[in-house]
Amino acid sequence: MTTRLISMAIMLMVCIATQAGRVLTDSVKSEVLGEWVKYNVYVPNGFDKNPNQHYPVVYLLHGFTDDYTAWRDKGQMQVVADELIESGEAVPMVVIMPNAGGPKTYETWNGYFNMPGWRYEDFFFQELMPQAEQKYHAGGAKGQRAVMGLSMGGGGSTVYGQRHSDLFSSVYAMSAWLDSDGGRQREPGVDDKVYLVTKAVHDHSALDFVRNADELTVEKLRSVKWFFDCGDDDFLFDLNVDLHKLMRQKFIKSELRVRNGQHNWEYWHTAIRIALPFASRNFSK
Repeated sequence: MTTRLISMAIMLMVCIATQAGRVLTDSVKSEVLGEWVKYNVYVPNGFDKNPNQHYPVVYLLHGFTDDYTAWRDKGQMQVVADELIESGEAVPMVVIMPNAGGPKTYETWNGYFNMPGWRYEDFFFQELMPQAEQKYHAGGAKGQRAVMGLSMGGGGSTVYGQRHSDLFSSVYAMSAWLDSDGGRQREPGVDDKVYLVTKAVHDHSALDFVRNADELTVEKLRSVKWFFDCGDDDFLFDLNVDLHKLMRQKFIKSELRVRNGQHNWEYWHTAIRIALPFASRNFSK
């Protein structure tokens, strides 16, 4: 009897493994940034067997001090995506996790915006997006594309959705870094990359974007589904709530989740389980 149970368990494990998606590491040669830029990409089960199938795409952005491996290694997103797709809570999708930083913050470029010496936003939209979507036959239109991320990536996701509302069906921002003091607590200098990314976040303030939005811009923002998710003990809590309030004042519908939690992976593990189904529901059929 014990032998039979062991055999059944092994068969079950093999079955689960064969239904799993995969995370691949790829790279783009960027003329804009003058270097090769790595990214991880999740492809769902059956991706290789259906070369003609087109998938919706999610851009999943990491936070400050992390890199393109964070969502795979710390976030365990492959396990989450497999479970959600298998249960029907999310549709089969491609998830692209681009590199926009690293732990050596004083000497490594961090950030999703253009700044002196680092035109990341141009790279993202002019090089990464078209090349990755063509290679992995995904995205291609607003209704088949979403962007989400945590902390620095949550702010990047929000601003990308604001500045490129014609390209994304939904934005899910986790513990989002939406504004800063503009680096005033640091000495200005091109060699201090922490100063540069802090200033870039201030220069691309998601709150100021909504405050200053005219009616045409507001209408464009209404075409995107918005979701802000932040822990009640997160140091970025007030910024997230303030942006939600500003959007409500201009009748831009957004969802806000405030759960018990801090600015850490324990919180984001839960958030990603909400984020992927949210994106899935808002893809065009």
